[in-house]
Amino acid sequence: MLRNREFRRFAGLLALMAAVAGTLGFVINMAAGILMIASAAAFGAAFFAFTQARYKSIARVSHQIDLVLHNADRLYIDESDEGELSILHSEITKMTLRIREQNDALKKEKARLADSLADIAHQLRTPLTSANLILSLLANSPDENERKAFVRETEALLVRMDWLITSLLKLSRLDAGVVVFQSERIDVNALVRAALRPFLIPMELRGIDARIDAPEGAVIQGDPGWLSEAIQNILKNCVESAGENGKIEIVCVDNPLFTEVSIHDNGAGLEKEDLSRLFDRFYRGKSANETGYGIGLALCKMIIARQGGTIAAKNHPRGGAVFAIRFPK
Repeated sequence: MLRNREFRRFAGLLALMAAVAGTLGFVINMAAGILMIASAAAFGAAFFAFTQARYKSIARVSHQIDLVLHNADRLYIDESDEGELSILHSEITKMTLRIREQNDALKKEKARLADSLADIAHQLRTPLTSANLILSLLANSPDENERKAFVRETEALLVRMDWLITSLLKLSRLDAGVVVFQSERIDVNALVRAALRPFLIPMELRGIDARIDAPEGAVIQGDPGWLSEAIQNILKNCVESAGENGKIEIVCVDNPLFTEVSIHDNGAGLEKEDLSRLFDRFYRGKSANETGYGIGLALCKMIIARQGGTIAAKNHPRGGAVFAIRFPK
């Protein structure tokens, strides 16, 4: 406390005033002089006591802040009855708690990023290992037909790797917030047919029948390019699930509250334990024959959520899985 220059100045001024008052009091009479000195001493003692208590409170606040700066696990600043000091305590508490929350969020983000990088490395390593093995077999195979088959398998692996890298880049852009979505009125019928177009030939080759039931005039607000990307990721899953001679049904419901697009396949459906994590990044499901990367549906959910929509998945009563995309009016 004595290190404070303002306190030393005030103490000096108080002593000077007490000396002057005491001198004037003794000039009047002895009792007046003693009263003046006693009053000054009492005032000085009270001021010293209150100031010492205030400085102790400020020292406790400083100690707690120092603990926070050195990553202490808890923060406690005691209550104060003084107005301005109590406000200071409150604001410092808010500030330190906000810093702690941000620090915890950064730690979680760092851990998530490390896990994501490990998952990405694993996802890329699998097709790379397969491609290296196929190339080794290709180099040692004298049979021309076998070599052509190996080349086709390598091309398929490269296509999958290209899709994987492209999807990861899209996820990264969405995470970074650098994607600016367009907002325009989109005809749902045209959107669904545009999203289905890349799958028409593969579906024809596998005998998959697709039915679209979308009322004329149904519209949603959003970015047509990104929404088409989201629907294509769902269709990709449905085509793989439907299998040979399967069926895919796309139904649009338009009412005053929302517009919903549901995509239903007649495949094996979804496992119960997968439903809660189906849209988690890199989650590949419990099925032993699961060959996906766990990226498509995560990307789909992020695209739809960023544009104000929702997506849910469940098993259809008639069998198979159904994905429902809903945009409120």
